[in-house]
Amino acid sequence: MATLYLVLLTLHNLNRWLILIAGIWTLIRTVPGASGGRAFTPADRRPVVMFMGSLHLQVVLGLLLFAFMGMQNIPVFAGAPRTSFQWEHLGLGIIAAVFGTLASVQARKAATDQGKFRAATLWTALSLVTILLAIPWWRPLLRFFTQ
Repeated sequence: MATLYLVLLTLHNLNRWLILIAGIWTLIRTVPGASGGRAFTPADRRPVVMFMGSLHLQVVLGLLLFAFMGMQNIPVFAGAPRTSFQWEHLGLGIIAAVFGTLASVQARKAATDQGKFRAATLWTALSLVTILLAIPWWRPLLRFFTQ
């Protein structure tokens, strides 16, 4: 069971970097288009969808970790600066995933290309800020099968 925990923790950690890269890529593609004058192409949509998908994967991995740790009586976020951090991390992760989903849905449903760019930019930026607040910065930034 310890191996499953380390695999989940490593995947959760590595996916964090995929999320940050996809979020920055999304902003690089959408911020210039928000001022108008450019068509919202599939190349602009691709990072938005990748960002949303990686956020959804992160929530699933996080919930699996949370459940697994609870079943094994492993302390969640031992050494955290606040005892409430585990709940903050969980709540902010879910909120970030909701914002990422809104970025994708609103960008797809907007009537104009400028509206698509603006929706993707706004919700992605809000999601990234939420993610940055949720990251346990006191822990190792890269973790490969270690606790």
